[in-house]
Amino acid sequence: QVELGESGGGLVQAGGTLRLSCVASGNAFAITATGWYRQVPGKERELVARLTSSGNKNYADSVRGRFTISGDNAKNTVYLQMNNLQPEDTAVYYCKAEISYLGVVQHEFWGQGTQVTVSS
Repeated sequence: QVELGESGGGLVQAGGTLRLSCVASGNAFAITATGWYRQVPGKERELVARLTSSGNKNYADSVRGRFTISGDNAKNTVYLQMNNLQPEDTAVYYCKAEISYLGVVQHEFWGQGTQVTVSS
C-alpha cells in the first residue's frame, strides 16, 4: 500500500509559477513510476508528466517546455514545477504512483488532488 499527499496548489495569475509536491509513504520503495495528472469538470483525467524510477520523463505536449517533473528519492517526493501558467492549466492536479513488475502495472495509487487556478 502506498499513500500519496499532494500540496502546492493555489491561485496564480497567468504567467506565474507554482510547484506541486507529492509525498509518498507506506511502501514507497516499491514505486516504479510517478505521474501528475489533471482533470477539469466534464473531462477525462489527462496525463501531465510522468517520471519513472530509472529517470525517464515524459510530458503532455501542452506543457512541454513549461512544466518540469523531478524527484527526490531521499524524501520520497516528486515535484511538478509549473512555469508560465495559463488559464487552460486550471484543473485539479492528482499524483499517481505505479508499482510495476516486468513492465506491467500491478498497482496504482492516487492522491487526493490539489486545485490549481490560473486567472487571466
